[in-house]
Amino acid sequence: MAVQVAVCGPARCGEQEWDLAHELGRLLAERGAVVICGGHGGVMAAVAAGARSLDGLVVGVLPGADRTGAGPDLSVAIATGMGQARNAVIVHSGDAVVVVGGSWGTLSELALAMRRGGVPVVQLGDGWRPVDADGRDLPGVACARTPAEALDLTGLWS
Repeated sequence: MAVQVAVCGPARCGEQEWDLAHELGRLLAERGAVVICGGHGGVMAAVAAGARSLDGLVVGVLPGADRTGAGPDLSVAIATGMGQARNAVIVHSGDAVVVVGGSWGTLSELALAMRRGGVPVVQLGDGWRPVDADGRDLPGVACARTPAEALDLTGLWS
């Protein structure tokens, strides 16, 4: 069975997040991984476009009851009718979770991934960085500056 990587990020993103997510998708396709994402715009569209540029497989887990608004670069679009609860499906479907950027939905995915346990969770670029009351990084979320470093930190290809 192919490695599956959940990629989470906001539906609206800046150029830096777009570029990071696009390159991440390209690298995942290059390694033969299945990309799982939320299936809409922003980081989700960027990772899908990057993966599809190398004929990668991209699964979009949509919040709505139909495939309306599904990104054009998805290989498969799954309509859940679950709203934001679909975030749990996304993070539970990956052998690793990579978070690019930050929004409230992305924070929920990061939290769900950490609560899941047992899978690598990597924050790529700027975004949510959980800290304790003293400002120290909480254990469990690895931080990467580049897409290649993010994939290395998952440990899936070592």
